[in-house]
Amino acid sequence: MTRGRFITLEGGEGAGKSTQIRLLADALAACGKTVVPTREPGGSPGAEDIRGLLVSGETGRWSPVTEALLHTAARRDHLERTVWPALEAGHWVVCDRFFDSTMAYQGYGLGLGRELVATLQEAALGGFRPDLTLILDLPVEDGLARAAARRGGEDRYERMDIAFHHRLRAGFLDIAARDPERCVVIDAAHPVEAVQAAILDCVTRRLGVS
Repeated sequence: MTRGRFITLEGGEGAGKSTQIRLLADALAACGKTVVPTREPGGSPGAEDIRGLLVSGETGRWSPVTEALLHTAARRDHLERTVWPALEAGHWVVCDRFFDSTMAYQGYGLGLGRELVATLQEAALGGFRPDLTLILDLPVEDGLARAAARRGGEDRYERMDIAFHHRLRAGFLDIAARDPERCVVIDAAHPVEAVQAAILDCVTRRLGVS
């Protein structure tokens, strides 16, 4: 059986990842792929339990190291119970956030640095990497305004100070620059339909979907 493909969408708060995950999953399904949409933190029962600890509550409730460890624990469970079995079954997995978010949020945004986060990732993932990572980029203020309009309860990261969000955006762009064969930056400031078209064009060119 041919192994499936693993596509991740990344970006700061309010970048539109959830909407684009849904649209991409629908487009892939229309091409005959069996698609498993998922998210991080979360995507498996245990990881969803950990998610609740990370995305709500006071902004300073965890130290940066503790946060990175919680994300890593959730990721390992997600991989073991959801992502890897789906890929082995030949399914295409489309994930809202993956390890680049831990590098950007904790490594850059909270100042842990690349080395510690990379060590945690190596322990949890080994050599496993996405086939394609799409980083949705837009100005910080625009993203936070979009996020505020959602009025959801999972807003712990949104409530962090503006300097954090600027470091976060710079971190994602640096991640993309370091790994251009895997990562593509998508301008998320455009309307939903234009962003969707750019994503589908990228997936078609990079992964041969038609």
